[in-house]
Amino acid sequence: MFTAAVRLPLFILLALSIALSACRTPPAPPPAPPVVVVPPPLVAKASPDFLPSTWEALPDWTTQDLPASWPALLQSCSALKRKPVWLPICFAATSVSKDDLLGQRTFYETWFTPYQVLNPDGSDTGLITGYYEPLLKGSRTRSRQFPYPIYAAPDDMLEVDMGELYPQFRGKIARARLQGKRVVPYFNRAEIDAGLDNALHGRELYWVGNEIDLFFLQIQGSGRIELEDGTHAKVGYAEQNGHPYASIGRKLIDMGELKPEEASMQGIKNWAEKNPQRLSIVLGHNPSYVFFRELPSNLSGPLGALGVPLTNEYSIAVDPRSIPLGVPVFLASTQPNSNEALNRLMFAQDTGGAIKGAVRADFFWGFGDIAGSKAGRMRQSGRLWVLFPKGAEPTLN
Repeated sequence: MFTAAVRLPLFILLALSIALSACRTPPAPPPAPPVVVVPPPLVAKASPDFLPSTWEALPDWTTQDLPASWPALLQSCSALKRKPVWLPICFAATSVSKDDLLGQRTFYETWFTPYQVLNPDGSDTGLITGYYEPLLKGSRTRSRQFPYPIYAAPDDMLEVDMGELYPQFRGKIARARLQGKRVVPYFNRAEIDAGLDNALHGRELYWVGNEIDLFFLQIQGSGRIELEDGTHAKVGYAEQNGHPYASIGRKLIDMGELKPEEASMQGIKNWAEKNPQRLSIVLGHNPSYVFFRELPSNLSGPLGALGVPLTNEYSIAVDPRSIPLGVPVFLASTQPNSNEALNRLMFAQDTGGAIKGAVRADFFWGFGDIAGSKAGRMRQSGRLWVLFPKGAEPTLN
């Protein structure tokens, strides 16, 4: 994934003991706000996180429309085939016709073993949400009609490897900036929206007309901008400011503004339309801020964290500390706001700031309003099975 953060040299790290002390436990006392670090590096998890299973345990496995998901497998192979364990699998896939249902089922059962994903407490169910690729109206120039900027990653954001200073934090990364001789947390959402980050001046990719739509573009991580001449431009995730994601839906519930059943994407947008004067304050409750990059217009879908285009209704976002990117994942859940079964072979090709935990996934519905309606209503319970290469240990490597 593209990154514009600058890796901080070791000599500057010597100044971090105060400014970045929030990376320890307990958090740093005021006035310095905490610096958020990314999760530790991926390491193999021992069972029982992955419970050996059978093909018969996968609901509706024998009636799967495997040809519909075959393009997603080939996308995963384009990223995984460099790994020795995946090379023969991906080579074998090239000899299977894209329309050969029986051949594809035989392929999976020959080359993979299903393992059910378990939570740390041993339970096997978790939350399945949805996301999509939105369309926003915008312009390359600021105007009264389009006052809200989509920013590229700033040049002054530092990537601090905490392990270089504190071995116990090996693999933990902080996003920060220099303030005189001090290294301090990078600007949060409220500060960025208030224009305090001078490094973002000139980093505007596009300007859009709706503040809440821009917010949800950051939540989705990618989208399209319809320009004034009718053409579409694509943008995708580039970087994040290092602050943790916080749900504004939960905030509105706690404020008594929405009932739990109303705190969907559409419910939040409806509230924003009725309360424009209070919107910025509520948005500031989520300090996380996403920066974007322009994407080629010929991509078949938005780029996920695996570095390949996502496939509508066959790609999911996962927590890579629990499920390795690229692997086939069988999902047993239900349709959005429904009891209708949604049992489907998916592919772990993306990640997300709110996607944390073992049995946890975000279902990519595709582009546009219909996909957005499904994504906004999806908050279902589900189970997951990872298909690991046969004979290989179920690890995150």
